[in-house]
Amino acid sequence: MPQIKWNADLYDNKHSFVSKYGEDVVGWLAPQKGETILDVGCGTGQLANEIASYGASVSGIDSSPEMIAKATAAYPNIQFEVKDVTNFQFETPFDAIFSNATLHWVNEKEKAIACMYNNIKAGGRLVLEMGGKGNVQSIANAVKQAMTANGLADKIAADFWYFPSLSEYTSLLEKQGFRVTSAIHFDRPTELTGEDGMKNWINMFGSFFFKHVSAAEAEKITAEAVELLRPTNYENGKWYGDYVRLRVKADKPNG
Repeated sequence: MPQIKWNADLYDNKHSFVSKYGEDVVGWLAPQKGETILDVGCGTGQLANEIASYGASVSGIDSSPEMIAKATAAYPNIQFEVKDVTNFQFETPFDAIFSNATLHWVNEKEKAIACMYNNIKAGGRLVLEMGGKGNVQSIANAVKQAMTANGLADKIAADFWYFPSLSEYTSLLEKQGFRVTSAIHFDRPTELTGEDGMKNWINMFGSFFFKHVSAAEAEKITAEAVELLRPTNYENGKWYGDYVRLRVKADKPNG
């Protein structure tokens, strides 16, 4: 899993689209009053709060202390904890687990799937959305191209995101014991905020690209990558990320 120290304020202020698009995933979850629901990778807690508004009892976990601190301050009535999705356990399993824009950060996907399965009641459900095969491919390619042009090809980080195909991820879920009931893999070009939208995106979500280079080199590479992307990802004064999403609903069978 790429190591990132998250800037919770930048996440909310410049990348609020993460939660905005996540509201549609909540529709797939269809929370019911009185249900217990776990938000895996809850970030700053906006979607956990949205789910709680349906009358469900919600808990949230995230590996980032910065995100959990902001979520706890914003929504004190919801239980938030710092936990790793590949290694967590609750005393009582949940009626449902929800996850948005998190699981593509997890290279140990089998461990994450096992943890989610073990923390759902029999008859419960899992609803998730994550980056799918081809997600932000143009951005990754531009950063790699800029690094190579600067003689830094050997410094490109090996631990990139995990963007599976629909068949790959649903097969992993089924191997664990889930019954997949709905799954879609779709393009979702996503507007990035402001004239510096692409630069901010790379700084927020792609900092692991630069873990083997200096801050000055990272700044230079980012600027060059932005210019490489301008012909394809900048249109009518707006930046767009070439998002491709994977959304899945699965049940944990009874018995």
